This record gives sequence, C-alpha cells and structure tokens, in this order.
Amino acid sequence: MSRGNTVGMDMGDKNHNVCVLDAEGEVLARAAVTNTDKAIRKYFGKLEPCRVAMEAGTHSGWVSRILEELGHEVLVGNPRKLRVIWDSDEKGDDRDAEMLARIARFDPHLLYPIHHRGQQAQADLAVIKARDMLVKVRSILIAHARGVVKSTGQRIAKCSADSFHRRLLTEMPPELQPALEPVMKSLEELTCRIRHYDKLLEKLSEKYPETERLRAISGVGPVTTLAYVLTLEESKRFDKSRAVGPFLGLTPKRDQSGQTDKQLHITKAGDTYLRRLLVGCAQYILGPFGPDCDLRRFGLKLAARGGKNAKRRAGVAVARKLAVMMHHLWKSGAVYDPFHQQNRKQKKVA
Repeated sequence: MSRGNTVGMDMGDKNHNVCVLDAEGEVLARAAVTNTDKAIRKYFGKLEPCRVAMEAGTHSGWVSRILEELGHEVLVGNPRKLRVIWDSDEKGDDRDAEMLARIARFDPHLLYPIHHRGQQAQADLAVIKARDMLVKVRSILIAHARGVVKSTGQRIAKCSADSFHRRLLTEMPPELQPALEPVMKSLEELTCRIRHYDKLLEKLSEKYPETERLRAISGVGPVTTLAYVLTLEESKRFDKSRAVGPFLGLTPKRDQSGQTDKQLHITKAGDTYLRRLLVGCAQYILGPFGPDCDLRRFGLKLAARGGKNAKRRAGVAVARKLAVMMHHLWKSGAVYDPFHQQNRKQKKVA
C-alpha cells in the first residue's frame, strides 16, 4: 500500500472528475477540472507529489505528460481490464474517480498500466494513420463508382487504385457524367495526397534506420515497419520477443477450468491498426505471390490441416510469428534469413 495521497481521475472530453484519498483511504477532496492545459496545471500544481490514476483514452497521453512534468507518479489503466469500473450497477463519474484511486492505492498492478508513446512518435504515427484514412476514403469512392456504372449494365475495367480516376474518365457512361465527374476529381485529388504521404513516409524512414532491416522481410513494406517501430517505440521494452504477440492481441484468449480448456478467438488487445497491417502482410505471404520462406511454409502447413476457418487462423498465426520475428531482428540487429529455421535443422542433422 502506497504512502501519501492517491488521486483518481475520471477523464471526460470537457471536464475531469477528481477524487483525492489520504494515506488511510479517506476522501479528502472531490473536484471537477476543466480539460485544458492551464486548468490541469493549476489544480495539480498545488498538490504535493502523489500517485494519480486514470484510464487510457483520447486525452490520457498529453494529460499524463503534464502530470509527470509536475512531479506526480502517473498510472494509466487499461480500460479493457477495469471491469469493476465500467460494469457497475451504480456507475458515475465521481464513483469511477474514487474507484481508480482506491485500486491505485491498494495494488497498482490491478490497473494493468499501459505505456504511452512519446510525443514525437505520436506525431509521426499520425502521418501514417492520416494516409490510411485517405486510402480508406478512396476505396469507398472507387467501390461507389464501380457500383453505379455496373447498375447501367456496364463495367469499369480492372486497374490499380492509383490509375482508377483516369480509367473512370474514359469509361464512364455519358449519362452518368454529372454524377461521377465530381467523384472522379475527388479520386484524383486523393491519389495526389496519398502520394504526398508516401514521400513523407520515405523521409520518416530515414529517422528510424531500424526500419530498413525490417523491410528485408518480403511482404513487409515501409508503412508496416514504421507503424511497428513507432507503436512499440523501444525494442528493449520487451525482454522476450514472444511477448510482442500478446501485446498486439494476436494470441488466443484462454478459458480453462478443471478438464475444460476452450479454444477461443484472439484477444485483439493492443493497437488495432498495427494488428491489421501485420495480418495484411501475413495474407500476402500466404497468397499466390508470396515468396517461399519459413513463414510461408509454416502458414501453409497450418492451413492444410483443414477445419473451420483454417486459412484465417493460419493468417493470424503467421502475423503473430511475423511480429515476434520483427522484434527479434530489431533487438538483436541480426540480418533476415528467410530460411533460418530450415538451415538450423540442417545444421543439427549434419
């Protein structure tokens, strides 16, 4: 049990509810703090250094940096693990703040504290996610244009997303020109913006030289390697590379009791975007154009076992193995060998 005061902070978009407990667990004060830099510094600047607990959310990153700057110990709890707070018959902002304070006072490990990435890494990662958003919007517009043309009995020929706006210009039916010409211009502009982001990503890769080693893995491009490095931020964060799989939510849940051990879906914890990128890389490795390597052989062997959703499970397993491999290459500085496992077995036999 910690000494001194403990503060629970239930974060909102406009105001934060604060509950302060003393060393004996009695409520010293409750307050509502406006969600601004100035208000947070004013309130917490008056407090003696203490432990502050909050849940991870939109504002927890920058708020926790301010509190640490003021000398407080900050614990950012994982909302997925705090069922005692969000699954309550008497849920309220004041109660949530008090519960956070009491959990942090009793045992901080019960918060399953998370680590916020640095401000610069967050800004660089925002570039990648902004590009991803434009790619999504472009895909939606392309699907819309194809659907509209198809409804007239015609089709737009297959082409890349980058060149679709040119194909649409020449192949759209004349009667659909008023409807699709603005879409075509938007697609052209989006493609131009995406190319701009691609150039920014190449420059960002130069800031993080470790991404060059990870790009040696066939099927893993600059977007995935940058997102991987910026999300994990430090290779030394994990003692063992295998810990990266659970961190990214790529390991199955477990529900074991007595003789029962159920087979469940993956946890889907951690960063959703990076997990999606890794699964996409795995699907390419297992696809028709994937290069022959240990990862591909491992995945195809799993998929060949058959059963329900065998191919999907194989893709997730390859994504997990890929995440572990990338961390090992990053941490050890080793050069990627696509047939590392096979070569090691041959050495043992020899």
